[in-house]
Amino acid sequence: MPRLSRPAAIVVGERVRFAGQVRAVVAVSARAVTLTDEGGSPREVPLVVLLGEEDFEVLDSPVRMPLPPVSLLEALPEHAREKALWWEGHILEVLHGLGPDADADARPRPEYDPGRHSLTARERAKAAELTAAGCRVSVSTVGNFRRRYEAEGLLGLADRRPVRKRPRFGTVDDAVVEAMRQAIKEGEDDSTRTGTYIIWRTGEILREKGERAVKLPSETTLYRLLRKLSHGNSTSATARNRRSRAHGAKVPFGQWTVFAPGEVVQIDSTPLDVLVRLDEGVVGKVELTGMIDVATRTMTAALLRPTTKAVDASVLLARTVTPELMRPGWVDALRMSRSVLPYRRLLDIDERLEHAAAKPVIVPEMIVCDHGKAFISRNFRASCRFLEIDFQPTHKASPFQKGHVEKMLDSVGTLFAQFVAGYTGRSTDHRGRNVHKQPLWSLPELQELLDEWLVAKWQNREHDGLRDPLHPGQSFTPNEKYATLVEACGYVPVALSAEDYIELLPSTWRAVNDYGIRIKRRIYDGPGLIRRQHSGITEKKGLWEVHHDPYDISRVWVRNHHGDGEWIEATWKHLRHAPVPFGELAWDHAARGLPEGTEAEIAEAAAALLTRAHAGPQDTEAKPKKRTHRDKRVAARTKAAPPVPTPPRAPLPTPEAEPPQPEVEERLAKVIPLGLFDPLADPWKAR
Repeated sequence: MPRLSRPAAIVVGERVRFAGQVRAVVAVSARAVTLTDEGGSPREVPLVVLLGEEDFEVLDSPVRMPLPPVSLLEALPEHAREKALWWEGHILEVLHGLGPDADADARPRPEYDPGRHSLTARERAKAAELTAAGCRVSVSTVGNFRRRYEAEGLLGLADRRPVRKRPRFGTVDDAVVEAMRQAIKEGEDDSTRTGTYIIWRTGEILREKGERAVKLPSETTLYRLLRKLSHGNSTSATARNRRSRAHGAKVPFGQWTVFAPGEVVQIDSTPLDVLVRLDEGVVGKVELTGMIDVATRTMTAALLRPTTKAVDASVLLARTVTPELMRPGWVDALRMSRSVLPYRRLLDIDERLEHAAAKPVIVPEMIVCDHGKAFISRNFRASCRFLEIDFQPTHKASPFQKGHVEKMLDSVGTLFAQFVAGYTGRSTDHRGRNVHKQPLWSLPELQELLDEWLVAKWQNREHDGLRDPLHPGQSFTPNEKYATLVEACGYVPVALSAEDYIELLPSTWRAVNDYGIRIKRRIYDGPGLIRRQHSGITEKKGLWEVHHDPYDISRVWVRNHHGDGEWIEATWKHLRHAPVPFGELAWDHAARGLPEGTEAEIAEAAAALLTRAHAGPQDTEAKPKKRTHRDKRVAARTKAAPPVPTPPRAPLPTPEAEPPQPEVEERLAKVIPLGLFDPLADPWKAR
């Protein structure tokens, strides 16, 4: 067992080894040591040079008492500690003449006075004293305890048999241990099985290796061996838990060092524990895809989809680098102009922030994601290259490498989802009864609630990971941390323009006809379209490049191949006759001198949001006509993805309200009954 001992000291008269020779110490100062060879002249050596020599060593150093490893005594039974302390008092009296509890002016007893008697005589006196007191001890025993105390301190006097190291696996054969380790290793990525299977598989592995001479121990011993080998990663744990521990880090965890917003951004998706009302009245669950900035813990964007696809990751990235506009019905306290964000400075850079919500625009420099198909797709990688973002996938089965977004998605379920009507809990064991019969939100409505919650609650909630190192008792909100880092970095990222946003959207190639452009049975038209013309792109047979948002059918953008590549906007022809996703964005452009938003206003808005989310929608749709369950589910998951609000390049024209028409009482038509069919009558006979 290693011991802690005091280092040797360099004093006059000591012998040291330096530069391959043994020298004596003649003088010692604060900066140098004077050495002399055993037959040579003195030499002054700087202390730094002396201690830096590889073969430097202090020779014939007097024996020093080791530092007592008191903490190791706590692992011993109480009676062993008491006996060691009892022996220490007697050994100290043998060595120094006084016990540990002696007063400052106490004098050694005559038989233990170091000035009168030798060490051997004092040991003989101690043995006689203990024997007379009823503890039969020989002189050699006292001598052995004295030497052990000088070598190991108090721990050397303790009886260490209760904590003596024993073979870890007892008398079990090494071949059995290795076979069971292999059986446990094979089950890391398999379904969860009990210990009975592991023990059976251990015997099979021994037979496959030809170890027929090895006899398996008893079942009790095998189960005891299984507990030891699977400690920390139980074979009966969940498959997800086993995979995470088996493929986790084998080295100490590192930590991202970030100093600016957007330096490291993490993205991931997870099922949201809320039932929603999809198309045709089908009830289903959705996936939440979110992106978080590590430096500020800002949730830059979040999308709800029936199933996350590659285009969703690109749309999420597009929403991250564009301002979050205020929505109709949001309170004024959620505006950026009334938050702690540097609104005035940002407004000088981008005028679109005049009507933005209190959530910063963060342009990522590095995106960390797992190996999900939506994130490693060519579409998402191309979007990252377009924005000059460093794409950094994690190691497989290593969720800890993006722990910030993992924790963020889990927090959404705790802080938001459980307040929403239709909450199912994280598993079937936590699911209540008749959850699907509650008034459920549709996917666009739930997306609207989530966006408002992010601005009202998440961005204004103190985060435990955002603390000042010099004042760890003070925590910051994501908005406060963003404002602080912007001041410290002296850098404000410029949000992308509407043209850049359009570039991130998926593209398709279409012909421009007299009536406009047809995409999935919808016709888009605009005044600037070049109709019935060859685009000049031979590889695409003269078709035109069209960018569209798959979750916003209100408009598309056509690239002008005959010009400088600018975008021509075309709107849906039935836009005036159909509801626009999330409603039309109508803003009051008049200047307002609004005061700063108070915490009470923001807290009241967040509380009202959760109350509204818990109540569920008030108006329920009429029951749809009966269709098969499969038809409903296929149609619902195809049409249910809600549109994503895009930053408009120009305000949409407000539909003119049609004047109310006077109600006209409809006249009922005269009912003419049909005649009866006579199968025996002549059909050619006039009637």
